[in-house]
Amino acid sequence: MNYMEMLAETETDQRKGNYHMENEELLKEFSEATKKIKEQIHRDIIGQNEVVDNVIIAIIAGGNVLLEGVPGTGKTRLVRSMGQTLSLSFSRIQFTPDLMPNDVTGTNIIRKDSDGNLTSSFQKGPIFSQIVLADEINRATPKTQAAMLEVMQEHKVTVSGVSYPMAEPFFVLATQNPIEQDGTYPLPEAQMDRFMFKLNMVYPTEQELADIVNLTQADQSEKAEKVVDGTTILHMRKLATGVPIIDDVLNYAMLLVHRTHPEADKNSEVAKKYIKFGASPRAAQALITGAKIRALMSGNYNVSYDDIDALAIPVLRHRIKITYSAINDNLTVDDVIRQLIEEAHKGK
Repeated sequence: MNYMEMLAETETDQRKGNYHMENEELLKEFSEATKKIKEQIHRDIIGQNEVVDNVIIAIIAGGNVLLEGVPGTGKTRLVRSMGQTLSLSFSRIQFTPDLMPNDVTGTNIIRKDSDGNLTSSFQKGPIFSQIVLADEINRATPKTQAAMLEVMQEHKVTVSGVSYPMAEPFFVLATQNPIEQDGTYPLPEAQMDRFMFKLNMVYPTEQELADIVNLTQADQSEKAEKVVDGTTILHMRKLATGVPIIDDVLNYAMLLVHRTHPEADKNSEVAKKYIKFGASPRAAQALITGAKIRALMSGNYNVSYDDIDALAIPVLRHRIKITYSAINDNLTVDDVIRQLIEEAHKGK
């Protein structure tokens, strides 16, 4: 029995309500599939191991990802490599200040037919792909950024009252430069919340820098090959939904998200001092969904506290706003989240 057949059999058992993870081969195949994806991506990307793992988690989960980093850290190359690794349609949208919403979603075109009558037809924009690279998304105006809200959440585009669904699986992988740089616009909170993860591309080490130079001297093109198709991704997603999570771990994850709200959780000293506003329920959903996939990638069929802690920062860093007190104490958003994790462990 191949991987797809095992996944289909597993889904049948899940629907019957009698599924138990007794097939170790299925778990192994899931882990091996993600390892193959990583191997192909690392043919093009040096380092950034945690970022690559989290992008894979988000894609299996069906979540959008925001990659932030200074120019030259490999953001665009990572997304292009991911597009080549998965057998999915791929498009790139270069966001610029003069980009209009219709340039992204598409527009109705008026044409004359053979009889001379005017007819209207919808011309699809570049958003109609399964993997969409929104390159330098924060260089577009807020009006154009707003055009992305519906498609990122509901996987459809509405033009002139008519809705056009996306082909599944569908992902938006966006890149942005740090907001302090010239010519950028801050993304609105509603749009930020639609990203499952915000991942920071760190500057490479000295050895990684040398490896990058050697990798790109002979050939600038991506070398990754296709190893997984869309149907397999959708089956892997369904498998992940059946991963069990014990009440203690679930309650810990909910406590962590709840404690980002100083007005709701009076027991959190960290939130009261350092957080202005907290994360939405989407954060809790992303944390649990991502933790289940991370567990499977690690070869485990249960969610641990480590899975929750590992994903807390990428899930929460773009969903909370820190106070001036945190800034005055030289704390970043990530620092505050680490303190929340420590506090939540004490409150388990």
